[in-house]
Amino acid sequence: MKLVKSLLLGSAAGFAAVAGAQAADLPSRKAAPVEYVRVCSAYGAGFFYIPGTDTCLRVSGRVRAEYVVGKRFGTGQDGYGTRARGQVNFDARTATAYGTLRTFIRYQLNNNGGQYANSNVNGILFPGARTTNSSDALLDLAFVQFGPITAGRAQSFFDFYANDYGFNVVRTSDNRLNLLAYTATFGSGFSLTVSAEDRSSGTANREAGAVTRFGAAGVALAGQEWPDVVASLRVDQGWGSAQLSGAIAQRKVNIAQNAFLARGGDHVGFAVQGGVKINLPFLAAGDALFLQAAYADGAVGYLGYGTNFGLGRFGPLVLGDISVDPVSGKVSSTKGYSFVAALRHYWTPQLRSEVYGSYSKLDLRYTHAAAFYAGPVRSLDPKELRIGANLIWSPVAGLDIGVDVLYQRVELATRFQTLRNDVTRTGAFAKSQDGWVGRLRIQRDF
Repeated sequence: MKLVKSLLLGSAAGFAAVAGAQAADLPSRKAAPVEYVRVCSAYGAGFFYIPGTDTCLRVSGRVRAEYVVGKRFGTGQDGYGTRARGQVNFDARTATAYGTLRTFIRYQLNNNGGQYANSNVNGILFPGARTTNSSDALLDLAFVQFGPITAGRAQSFFDFYANDYGFNVVRTSDNRLNLLAYTATFGSGFSLTVSAEDRSSGTANREAGAVTRFGAAGVALAGQEWPDVVASLRVDQGWGSAQLSGAIAQRKVNIAQNAFLARGGDHVGFAVQGGVKINLPFLAAGDALFLQAAYADGAVGYLGYGTNFGLGRFGPLVLGDISVDPVSGKVSSTKGYSFVAALRHYWTPQLRSEVYGSYSKLDLRYTHAAAFYAGPVRSLDPKELRIGANLIWSPVAGLDIGVDVLYQRVELATRFQTLRNDVTRTGAFAKSQDGWVGRLRIQRDF
């Protein structure tokens, strides 16, 4: 009996071995490995690895609905305006032996109606025909950062307080443009950046040097031989941050009228700015105060002035970095300064307020529109005050619902003949003008 059992067990083992050997010769089918999206925690929340690569990507965006009411300066204007904005951001980063390689893209779409369709809704409007609708698409940012190099369309390295608070804008440099920059870091939060910046590619209505008007016929802004050169020294630490920045700008002039207007040639303008941001955690978490001052000579775009300066019922004043006396032909640069202050305070983690303002003054030297002056030709030299405040409720993360009010006052050095609906009001002269704008904003960031 034992002999029979041994034979049976031996036979079974032999068959199993043979079957196993034959099965090993058969082709096998293995499931392809599944590539799951993995969280990338190296650069903060929201990043994930692009499958099959070592690059981390974050996709974010914004949807904004905004409604404005404000003072009108002519029956051709609407007393309100609406805006819908969609924005999408792509932030891709890869760790390399030379540091982080970063690529950032921000694309923005707007649809505007009413006052938003006018050219100067941020503050006092000037008389103009009613515009029912306008749409625009904007590549707001598109840059590559590789070690100390920044190349592409980015925020100007001259800027410090770039309208960080409030729904309206104050007189401050806030420009995205094409640039090539090098940043050296020294530790303890200190850095120095040198940047070559193309001001002509900047954000609309932010650069007076892009299109310059002069005080005499036959005078025009010539092309630049080199871009604006910007340098900024910055420190970022636990208490806040501070920055000292400067810019040098070439402004060439062509004069082709007659013999007494033979002056011109190269003009080099400059701008300097200093600012500090102080964190105020002893008041509430997230509280901060901005203080900033700037001066410009022949480069007033660095103060936040654009080509058109709305003067309410006076109409639009066209600004330029350089002006020409229509009588003597003397060429002079436009000078100016600005002061900015802004405070953010959290009443509760969901409720905050922002108070902000600016005071600025321009020395235009000579003017370009003598027909609208009262008396002899002389410079208007406008002084401007802007003060705004808001209250913002954030019931859930990423959602802001707020109201904002801005008051603006402009004073001129001489009386100016006022306009209504682009028609001169004969005999109506004034030296000051004020106005206000109120906004409701509902915004979702994701």
